[in-house]
Amino acid sequence: MRVSRLEKSLGIEVYATRTPGIGGVIRRFSEDFIVEEVLVDGAKADVLPKVETQTEKVNPFSTYRYLLCVLVKRGWDTFQAVKAIARQLGISEKRISIAGIKDANAVTAQHITIERATAEDVQKIRVKDLEVRPLRYFHVKLSPYHLLGNHFRITTRAINYSETAIRKRISNVIAEIQTVGGVPNFFGHQRFGTIRPITHLVGKALVKGDFRKAALLFLAKPSPNEHPQSRIAREELWKTQNFKKALEAFPKNLHYERLMLKHLAKKPEDFIGAFRRLPTKLRVLFPQAYQAYLFNKILSRRVAQGLPLNKAEVGDYVIEVEPLGRPNASKYKVVSEETASEINRAMETGKMILALPLAGFKQALSQGVQGENEKAVLEEEGVSLKDFKIKKFPELSLKGELRAAISRVKEFSLHEISGDETTPRKNKVVMSFMLYRGSYATVVLREFMKPRNPIKAGF
Repeated sequence: MRVSRLEKSLGIEVYATRTPGIGGVIRRFSEDFIVEEVLVDGAKADVLPKVETQTEKVNPFSTYRYLLCVLVKRGWDTFQAVKAIARQLGISEKRISIAGIKDANAVTAQHITIERATAEDVQKIRVKDLEVRPLRYFHVKLSPYHLLGNHFRITTRAINYSETAIRKRISNVIAEIQTVGGVPNFFGHQRFGTIRPITHLVGKALVKGDFRKAALLFLAKPSPNEHPQSRIAREELWKTQNFKKALEAFPKNLHYERLMLKHLAKKPEDFIGAFRRLPTKLRVLFPQAYQAYLFNKILSRRVAQGLPLNKAEVGDYVIEVEPLGRPNASKYKVVSEETASEINRAMETGKMILALPLAGFKQALSQGVQGENEKAVLEEEGVSLKDFKIKKFPELSLKGELRAAISRVKEFSLHEISGDETTPRKNKVVMSFMLYRGSYATVVLREFMKPRNPIKAGF
């Protein structure tokens, strides 16, 4: 099965299923991609408020410091949404905490906590395409620890095949996924930037200590798929490397680039200082994206070599699966000849799952055949694990950890196959499923769609 050039550039080099795809387009409208967050305590953030949520009274005399709310956003970047809320409340962004980043080109509902805020304050927030609904007070600020996963409802449009063909292909893909136990747990397209996939390239330059290259890649590397005004401004900066002139030319919507350019216009050699103008959560995304790229490459190689994802080989890492189904990377084992049978029985019953390393200065590689593959990928990239300790930029250093190699697809449902009202003589499909924390819906969707051009397909 042929994989697109774009996906290969992100380390996603294989499919888990052999059934031909249905094609089509996602995200034609924000409402075609609905994401609703689920916490470990079972709380689900709904896009549409339930009746009881509307009438629920938030106790103003609670001794807890954190107001738990549902944030519903349409077409908003998560960080920008948090910034807009903080501005409306007149508080620091640091007082607002999230459990996970959600898609920008979508309608998403997620939980946030706001430190020392009242329900009355929150109900006064007025921002276009943002809604904040207070729920109750919470004992701690929200973090990824509280996140179980996300429920997705996806509409795929402009499908050329008949209802019968679509239903058969979806059924076959689901059967293949169930045989393997899930899909390869790749980091999805948005982790790198689909329109301008440079996040991991910036990350590699940072890991290698080339801060000038990292800054120029972020600011000036153009993409044929971005807005012409942005592309022209980047091309000019790439040629001239004149930061003052670039600041005048860069469009206002390139908010983060302009933050860096303002610094570089005054201190043209202080590239670390320029990166530090970005929010901390954004800065660390660069080396994390390179870490994700390496993971994708390593996982692709395992699949391509025919090594199993639902069975462990000697030298592999395996991690425990919590009772709720979420993989727990902190509880791991390395498979030996003596333990292989026992571990594989635990994997068959869903108590353990295969894991691969995310590169970092404290994370050891796998052993056995898998370990040799990992070494080969690092050598091809010209990086070592110790490079992830960035001495001149310590807050970007990554210790590394383990990540499940397979993503289990839960609660799959095919809701509708019907004519696409937006595209004559073509069909649409509505499906839903749930994924655990850290897994990407687009990685599941690519197995159904097999997109030739992920950008045109809405990825």
